[in-house]
Amino acid sequence: MSHSVPRRIVIGDIHGHYEGLMSLLDAIAPDADDQVYCLGDLIDRGPQSAQVVEFVKNSPYQSLMGNHEYLLLDAFPNGQVFTPALQAWLQSGGRSTIASYSDTSLLQEHIEWIRTLPTHLDLGDIWLVHAGVHPDLPLCHQSHQEFCWIRDEFHAIAQPYFHNKLIITGHTITFTFPGVIPGAIAQGQGWLGIDTGAYHPKSGWLTGLDVTNGKVYQANVYTNAVRTLLLEEATTQINLHRLGRRQALSL
Repeated sequence: MSHSVPRRIVIGDIHGHYEGLMSLLDAIAPDADDQVYCLGDLIDRGPQSAQVVEFVKNSPYQSLMGNHEYLLLDAFPNGQVFTPALQAWLQSGGRSTIASYSDTSLLQEHIEWIRTLPTHLDLGDIWLVHAGVHPDLPLCHQSHQEFCWIRDEFHAIAQPYFHNKLIITGHTITFTFPGVIPGAIAQGQGWLGIDTGAYHPKSGWLTGLDVTNGKVYQANVYTNAVRTLLLEEATTQINLHRLGRRQALSL
């Protein structure tokens, strides 16, 4: 399928669901002129992390660093195992990632590729990052701790961080926000959250956002359902006054 205008497509947290990713891409049908971006957390929890990384690594798509990629890198600093960090990673979904690799040399190759991933991308009118930004700090004073891990301080901002850019994030499953149903996109002040919980049994939806045309593509990794929605019908505005009651999940 060809499109009259090249599209910018942003994909939320895949978490090792290769078959779900393939279903999503079949629905999106990106062509050579489209730009596709992944927001990080390619790995962990799902059964096919090795396949996901291998595919994205060899594709023309750009991926960001997520907190799960950082957990992996911390477990193998300088190519050697660091046991305390390894245990933390394994308990955060890394066991399924290890199980997906039958070839340790491929794992090492993927680790070196993951080290090269950026923490954020500025595309002019949109700004891509895995988790968010700290609202009280200039970008030059922020690091992967904010870009890959932040939650509450970012989500509760009362004014957009950028006056001329929309921030698009993954990291926090959208149904953990008050009033947001599984599969819906969350909208705050100057940001959209598109991690719809592909790995989570309460949801299963993997999301791709066509920013250019305001369309949302979704594939469910458990039911194999695929759907396309308009951005406005897929989005729920976050109520800042209710954020304190958000359900906490270990993500």
